[in-house]
Amino acid sequence: MSPKYEILELSKEELLSHIYELKSEGYRLVQISCTTLTDNLELHYSFANLYDFLDLKVKVPFDIELPSISGLYQAAFLYENEMQDLFGIKIKHMSIDYKGNFYRTAIKAPFGQTMDHKEEK
Repeated sequence: MSPKYEILELSKEELLSHIYELKSEGYRLVQISCTTLTDNLELHYSFANLYDFLDLKVKVPFDIELPSISGLYQAAFLYENEMQDLFGIKIKHMSIDYKGNFYRTAIKAPFGQTMDHKEEK
């Protein structure tokens, strides 16, 4: 049997239920990443179970608030604090919340909403 690699694109409303399901099936958290697109953010939650790899892709607006998954996957607090500090994403109920002080940056959320987007609002 060969390993599988799958990318699922989800809405933010579907994300948490999929993560609960993966946890119950024995998947481990590999990484969480975020990138700035033209008019929103793209998040990737990556999981593995033995040699199978699953990536949950979610596109969200800049002013999003997401629930933490650190209650299910303790190490997620590192990624969540990073996204909070560098992209300005609000994460609620993190197991360990550095409250914007995880990274020292010259400007707040340097990879979040660009100046062009801020001026449009």
